[in-house]
Amino acid sequence: MDWAGQIAMGTILTVGLALATLPVGALLGLMLALASRSRNLSLRLIAAVYSTVFRGLPELLTLIVIYYGAQELLNQFTDKMGIEGFGEISPFAAGVFSLALVFAAFSAEVFRSALSSIASGQIEAAQVIGLSRFQSFKDVIAPQMLRAALPGLSNTWVVLLKDTSLVSIIALNDLMRTTSLAVASTKQPFAFYGAACVVYLLLTTISERAAGILETRLSRGYARSPA
Repeated sequence: MDWAGQIAMGTILTVGLALATLPVGALLGLMLALASRSRNLSLRLIAAVYSTVFRGLPELLTLIVIYYGAQELLNQFTDKMGIEGFGEISPFAAGVFSLALVFAAFSAEVFRSALSSIASGQIEAAQVIGLSRFQSFKDVIAPQMLRAALPGLSNTWVVLLKDTSLVSIIALNDLMRTTSLAVASTKQPFAFYGAACVVYLLLTTISERAAGILETRLSRGYARSPA
């Protein structure tokens, strides 16, 4: 079997899984960060409980609960509704959803810190010149928030890339599972696991370089703080 080609396909699936998870987790994390700063006590409580739960649970446990638990709940619901042949939750969808839940919990803290670094007077100034709350956030707050949050988000992204290896336990042929299958078939653990290490290191190195370039571009026009 062409294991090199299989590992390449597994690498593509790993990157695709991480890229699919990123916008879902980031958007949910931003919503949680905004909720944590809300004047509404209920929203602040929900954000706090969510962050505590999903930052405290092992990612592997979250994945197992989502994949098996959500499928069971879905089956029970469809049975009660009299719906047959609904199908199963795909491992890819379960992986995206579970990883996004964890990513959101950590990115929420990043966004919250970034929002806290923006002076409240800027929001007031935006309102004075007639901008709506949405326009104030889009044109004034969001650009500064992204600039401040980027270092933390890039670290969280690297963690996400490595956490994608957990989906191998639900039979998704990512890089880790494909490598394990190759080892079981060829009995050459050092060669294939070593190759997987190199691929993961390349992915994280490229991500860090890309984040550094993006951070430099977003920092244009901002004065550096004196050392």
